Amino acid sequence: MNLQLLKAGTADALTLNGISKRAFDSDILVGATSPGGPPGYMSVQFHTKMARQGHLYKLTDDGLIVGGAILFLSENILNIGRIFVAPEYFRRGFGSFMMNEIETMFSGVQEYILDTPIWNERTNSFYSKMGYTEVRRDNDFIYYSKQRGRG
Repeated sequence: MNLQLLKAGTADALTLNGISKRAFDSDILVGATSPGGPPGYMSVQFHTKMARQGHLYKLTDDGLIVGGAILFLSENILNIGRIFVAPEYFRRGFGSFMMNEIETMFSGVQEYILDTPIWNERTNSFYSKMGYTEVRRDNDFIYYSKQRGRG
């Protein structure tokens, strides 16, 4: 296993789009009422736009794209818009690697923020395990934060 988190280019958008669709559609196995995901999760145009704007990242294992992330840096806050891993690579530590790598790449920020659906036990348990603290929730999402140097 030789994992790397790298900035993705527009040429990676099609591959990342397919992985995103499969990863988010698999949430039906952990509480989703139907296949689906966040806005643009299965849009090549969206992933291409995110790559052009510098927000799209790819997780590679020996050069093969196995996951991705969409990250938004604003001032001293990094919004982890989403991370996703191809379902065939679930439960192998790839998500943990990606989160640790994101925090290393953006070690200058003061806070990392993200949200995930209330019903998704897999992601809520994962973010708690990664040291993220629930800051609030609404009817649909739980919002998490992690201050730099904690967790």
